[in-house]
Amino acid sequence: MSEVVIKNLRKVYDGNVLSVHDFNLTIKDKEFIVLVGPSGCGKSTSLRMVAGLEEITSGELYIDGKLMNDVAPKDRDIAMVFQSYALYPHMTVYDNMAFALKLKRTPQDEIDKKVKEVAEILDITQYLNRKPKALSGGQRQRVAIGRAMVRDPKVFLMDEPLSNLDAKLRNQMRAEIIKLRQRINTTFMYVTHDQTEAMTLADRIVIMKDGYVNQIGTPQDLFSKPVNLFVAGFIGMPVMNFFDGCQLVLDGGKYYAAIRGVKFELSDFQQKALKQNGQKPCDIVAGIRPQHITVGEGELSAKIEVSEMMGSEYNIHARSSDDEVVMVIPTVDLQTDVSMGANVKFTTKPELIQLFDKATGNNLIWFDQASSDANSPMNKEYNF
Repeated sequence: MSEVVIKNLRKVYDGNVLSVHDFNLTIKDKEFIVLVGPSGCGKSTSLRMVAGLEEITSGELYIDGKLMNDVAPKDRDIAMVFQSYALYPHMTVYDNMAFALKLKRTPQDEIDKKVKEVAEILDITQYLNRKPKALSGGQRQRVAIGRAMVRDPKVFLMDEPLSNLDAKLRNQMRAEIIKLRQRINTTFMYVTHDQTEAMTLADRIVIMKDGYVNQIGTPQDLFSKPVNLFVAGFIGMPVMNFFDGCQLVLDGGKYYAAIRGVKFELSDFQQKALKQNGQKPCDIVAGIRPQHITVGEGELSAKIEVSEMMGSEYNIHARSSDDEVVMVIPTVDLQTDVSMGANVKFTTKPELIQLFDKATGNNLIWFDQASSDANSPMNKEYNF
């Protein structure tokens, strides 16, 4: 079993600079976990602590049930793929891939067999006698992955492996990593700042900000059940629309979301959750995904500023009072004028409205107070 257990992991640099705070995560055997967040959020530092490349300030790290805090990187049975490829320029592809096995004094016939098997899987057999400078960026990245694969590690660590590639090559390599995961069937811990990579690759995603974990969940959970404004705004393309100056209203024993003077009676599930939480009326920020907006009906209105025809859908940028509103409307569903300057009515289903407390930024439905850290930014005032 290649389970990774991280307990209260913390990293503080000289000068009391906090990089990672109270990181807790259990990665199941053969699970693909992706750490994602903006630059400087602590995701790469967390990965490097697992790899043994950064010293752990406090907390515990277990791999396969064994405490790894003081175990040397070479003895952790992990393999890491770096953003910069980190290939030896004077060695051939074959020698780069075989290097770690030679250090372990693996028999030559076994080295040869493993290198050629992995090269076949990654479709780089024809490059085994070339040196890295003769390869493209995508080919070099395959070699870097292959070098890690030949070791049969318990845990595969990847630190932004696709960030140096152009958009087309990133898409191709992302598909290759998905295929690779199915073939080698090991535990993955992957770092990226690209939410598309996170959503397409991960079994579960860890969203970080300023050294804190904000939410851990499946791609669908993060999209549908964001715990706060940061997660809601980080996951999803185009980004979620936020309507400031809204209210949660309690009228006749029922909750309503009042957006620009229009009252939406919330769904039975939302009503139950709010009542169980004893939620009082308050100022809120209402969040609506661009894909969840219907144009041509409803009481909300907007003026279209930009209308982008994308083939199967329109991406519409409009202005509603002081709010910019982005709408994604399937072409086949469109029965109203969406040209630049047109005035349109729009609406959404109440169950698709996300309700964020104006003061804290926390989701009134999905934020779990019991699982949060008292010192986390999730519990501090959110300046929207």
